[in-house]
Amino acid sequence: MVDSLKKPSFEEMRPGVKVPSKETLLTPRFYTTDFEEMAQMDLSVNEAELRALVEEFRTDYNRNHFTRDAEFEQSWEHIDGETRQVFVEFLERSCTAEFSGFLLYKELSRRLKDKNPLLAECFNLMSRDEARHAGFLNKALSDFNLSLDLGFLTKSRKYTFFKPKFIFYATYLSEKIGYWRYILIYRHLAAHPENRIYPIFRFFENWCQDENRHGDFFDAMMKSQPQMLNDWKARLWCRFFLLSVFGTMYLNDIQRSKFYASIGLDAREYDKQVIEKTNETAGRVFPIILDVKKPEFYDRLETCTKNNDLLSAIASSSTPKFLQLFQKMPLYISNGWQFVRLYLMKPIDMVSLQGKVR
Repeated sequence: MVDSLKKPSFEEMRPGVKVPSKETLLTPRFYTTDFEEMAQMDLSVNEAELRALVEEFRTDYNRNHFTRDAEFEQSWEHIDGETRQVFVEFLERSCTAEFSGFLLYKELSRRLKDKNPLLAECFNLMSRDEARHAGFLNKALSDFNLSLDLGFLTKSRKYTFFKPKFIFYATYLSEKIGYWRYILIYRHLAAHPENRIYPIFRFFENWCQDENRHGDFFDAMMKSQPQMLNDWKARLWCRFFLLSVFGTMYLNDIQRSKFYASIGLDAREYDKQVIEKTNETAGRVFPIILDVKKPEFYDRLETCTKNNDLLSAIASSSTPKFLQLFQKMPLYISNGWQFVRLYLMKPIDMVSLQGKVR
């Protein structure tokens, strides 16, 4: 029993290759889009900024950054029990998210190469960055005698279709929230090195600059397509994607609060910082942002976390499956209602607040 507690077992496809986590509403998604619509986009409104970003991507500031050093060359058996479990889950989720970005950007660069060379090069250079991130994370998993079969993930995952404007909203927020997640962890561990349980966290400062530059690219793309930001539909969609990204992160992280505790962070306080910083950043391009400082925002998310705990307890109980559905239904309805109420909260109008001209 002691051994099983110290060394959690993971289901393997074959020796050393982890079975991917089950896909749920909260797991990282793989995307595809309308490549022809993307290819036909007129970039002239903001072409100068996009060309400047390409030059920055070409500079490749992190070309020599993702190199494992001597600190990795040791046994990691001392990371055991539940800490090992949650840390492996963190590495897997991060690797899957980075790899999904690589696949989308690489396919976009391939499809746009002959029709929109500027965009094609942007996506190709971003796919380079995402491949490095995913590879570095997968190599970290090998320190725990595991890896992900990324080729299997490519073929087995379901792909969600988003029109280009939704790709822009979603990936912009994904990249910017990634920046704030990484930089806040880095700053915390720089101040508290005793909590740095593994050397990958030392790489987060430079790493998050890749995320930031990618976010800047999608910012520039949306500005090149003013219709994606200026009408009433844009305001509704911006609210939707802000709430989806913030809500998904919060529910995921609270479920994995023991990981954050293992590096000396309180998951709730950490997420509040990430959400507030990302929301503020989004206000530089989105016409509206969420009023995340209103107590109701986190109160409703907390209701959802409690519902999710109950859902997990029901799922792991011995109650027959058909009865579990009836037990779960009120909790699903409650979660849906909380998100409806969150969506209907009055947002902050950035155009009026800052007098922006779009």
